Amino acid sequence: MIRVLVAEDSVTVRDLLVQILESDPEIGVVGQAKNGIEAVELAVRLKPDLITMDVHMPLLDGFEATKEIMTQVPTPIIIVSSSASRREVELSLNAMRAGALMAVAKPDDPQSPQFDMRQGQFLSMVKAMSQVKVVRRWAARPRAVTPPVRPAVTPGPPARLIAVTSSTGGPAALQRILTDLPGDFPAPLLVVQHIARGFVAGLADWLSASSSLRVKVAGHGEPLVPHTVFLAPDDRQLGVGPDGRVLVVEAPPVNGFRPSGTYLFESAARAFGPTMAAVILTGMGSDGVEGLKAVKAAGGRVVAQDESTCVVYGMPKEAVAAGVVDAVLPIHEVALRLVELAVGGTNGSANPGR
Repeated sequence: MIRVLVAEDSVTVRDLLVQILESDPEIGVVGQAKNGIEAVELAVRLKPDLITMDVHMPLLDGFEATKEIMTQVPTPIIIVSSSASRREVELSLNAMRAGALMAVAKPDDPQSPQFDMRQGQFLSMVKAMSQVKVVRRWAARPRAVTPPVRPAVTPGPPARLIAVTSSTGGPAALQRILTDLPGDFPAPLLVVQHIARGFVAGLADWLSASSSLRVKVAGHGEPLVPHTVFLAPDDRQLGVGPDGRVLVVEAPPVNGFRPSGTYLFESAARAFGPTMAAVILTGMGSDGVEGLKAVKAAGGRVVAQDESTCVVYGMPKEAVAAGVVDAVLPIHEVALRLVELAVGGTNGSANPGR
């Protein structure tokens, strides 16, 4: 039995969440909190397998409650948010940076035609996330006496495009990379981040606040310019067109994902060949791995986040197992590797390398 604590100040939403969770015989709700202080107290006392956390709550909001829980009794946390405002998105993303695993939308009205499908998705996420072993991964820690040996850069031409995919734990990983990249980084970045619908614009603002690069939601046909990060919009595939411009299309999902890392990597490999680099970050499953095969076949370089800094070592692990990774690095070394790969890049619009 998966033991769940529900933290939600709205009685109506809380009752609906409890009803949804207990509709599955493998899940039991062991506690209900109507504010952040109660959430922390119940988490410490009940030690649930998973917590669903609202972000706007009295006395202590979901972000602060998440920080306290991850300090006192680290527990898998799913943020349940309406994403109705930029402020709510910001709180949700900060909670994920503090240790929450992911954000999902609050449940629809039970009369909605989408209700059964979304209820099923929510229950699947609860089951999957309850199995994640959470730790405080970015807390200050003593430096090792002997620093790890960094793999050498695989020879090749300068990378003129960086393509990135991430899922569970991705927002915090992306923030670390973009914070570490210099403002004059010469290559554009295209990013597929699996995230709840309605969060992408807020994610762009949140990442911009800590980065010297321009971060925006991608638009179809835009030129790929340096110093810019293009995020995949909701429910669209992000890629690169034959003309070297941003491609945002309603192409079919790839293995259930839209946007998909595989779609991004394959299109980027076709357009840029050996003058691109791909990065696969923390996340559950294997999205992006098939696309990395195309990157390697085209002569591109591939970087994967290492297990010790991943929230979920799923996607990178599958990429390593497939033999398509040139370097496996902790998150704090990824930006430096990207700078090394992009050395020699030019200013101005990026053009396909073929």
